[in-house]
Amino acid sequence: QVRLVESGGGSVQAGQSLRLSCQASGYTDSLYCMAWFRQGPGQEREGVARMHDSGRNAYYADSVKGRFTISVDNAKNTLYLQMNALKPEDTGMYYCAAGPAIVCRRGSRLSPTDFGSWGQGTLVTVST
Repeated sequence: QVRLVESGGGSVQAGQSLRLSCQASGYTDSLYCMAWFRQGPGQEREGVARMHDSGRNAYYADSVKGRFTISVDNAKNTLYLQMNALKPEDTGMYYCAAGPAIVCRRGSRLSPTDFGSWGQGTLVTVST
């Protein structure tokens, strides 16, 4: 079981940036698909971005494309989400998730049901 711990959330004004981190432990030799999801107040959990832990096959939701960048540092077992030009609608709890490698080859699908390991979340609040 992969253990995931997020950090880096905070309160910022619109237009500013944040970088989220997700520290992973308990890895096996298996390869993983890593992802970021978010859940706003009263909303369902939605996919933001995903990447194979090799650093390939990055995919972004349309709502964040061009503003967010997902990356991985395998030497540190850490997944990142660089968030630029933040908007109030980006507000929510952000979760890191890990799933089997095949999930990263499913085209535009980014569903929470495909991921079995989750962090506790880190809160991002963007004000006007």
